[in-house]
Amino acid sequence: MDLTAVDRRLLDEIQDGLPLVHRPYAVIGGRIGLDETEVVARLQGMMESGVIKRLGVVVRHHELGYRANAMTVWDIADEEVQGVAARLLRNPAVTLCYRRPRRLPDWPYNLFCMIHGRHRDEVLAQIEALKENCDLRECRHAVLFSKRRFKQCGAHYPLAGRTAGVSPAPAHAAPG
Repeated sequence: MDLTAVDRRLLDEIQDGLPLVHRPYAVIGGRIGLDETEVVARLQGMMESGVIKRLGVVVRHHELGYRANAMTVWDIADEEVQGVAARLLRNPAVTLCYRRPRRLPDWPYNLFCMIHGRHRDEVLAQIEALKENCDLRECRHAVLFSKRRFKQCGAHYPLAGRTAGVSPAPAHAAPG
């Protein structure tokens, strides 16, 4: 897809997040001279062509009071990963779940899921419930609690209108 100057302005507008209002695409369109329908159509076209891989929300859990964040890693038989992941994702405590290759002999884990809680004990209780509800009681796993956050924002790309060296405001929702 060849991007027009208007497309580049639109991408520039959404990189730091959508406005937290009832109709964010109307607000963005107003800034760049498009109506809401045109903004949505252009974004859809960019998604269909692969210019934008996804458009989603970046939740800053810490600011919402969720300070106990743990990546639980599981050693799941390769032929069972899809089914186990589907069971894990049915649980509202699991906010992210994905498969990664093992790095044997030191790293036997191939399924990762993120759980956020206000307190460490709450997260550990959620993991115990997952083990019970997803038939993972005997499954080898490790719980890795976050100690420090390094980045929580969507992807940023150099586009027209960006000033080099200027850090954007924290993202609320951003393309990735």
